Amino acid sequence: MSRIHRPPRLYLAGPDVFQPDARAHGRALQALCAAQGAIGLFPLDNEITGATDLPGAIRDANIAMIASCDALLANMTPFRGPSMDPGTAYEMGVAAALGKIVVGYTDDPRSYVARVRGFCAVTRSETGTLRDPQGMEVEAFGVDLADNLMMARGVHRMAISAAQAIEVAVGLCRAATA
Repeated sequence: MSRIHRPPRLYLAGPDVFQPDARAHGRALQALCAAQGAIGLFPLDNEITGATDLPGAIRDANIAMIASCDALLANMTPFRGPSMDPGTAYEMGVAAALGKIVVGYTDDPRSYVARVRGFCAVTRSETGTLRDPQGMEVEAFGVDLADNLMMARGVHRMAISAAQAIEVAVGLCRAATA
């Protein structure tokens, strides 16, 4: 692989786009990227005008932005429930399918099982399986996963903050191209 002669480009995925101050939050994340010598790509930076199918245009623009990046940072903090934002999960899958580096972070240190227990009643079946109120199995593999196993094991590394995730992603990008 050839050495990158430009700053690494990091797609900043997460429910941050729904915050009341989303653009300001995106600029703050981009400043953290710049401090690490990287370029942060925030989804709201896409200019979409005149689209007859706005949701489709947003999806296509975000996928194009992901395709142009070197790594994806995923804010995996629980969103509207015990698990991460489903749009972010989709973007992680797109990045993984494109062979991009994926680094996750969450500000909730609890395991996925602990978060589910905090969200709804969980019982143990006769066979020892954890079940939610609808009888569905709660993933528990004897390890403290940060989210659903596909998400938790779909990242190259997990971090405890956006700043740490940016640092890790920049390091992984540079190592991959050295």
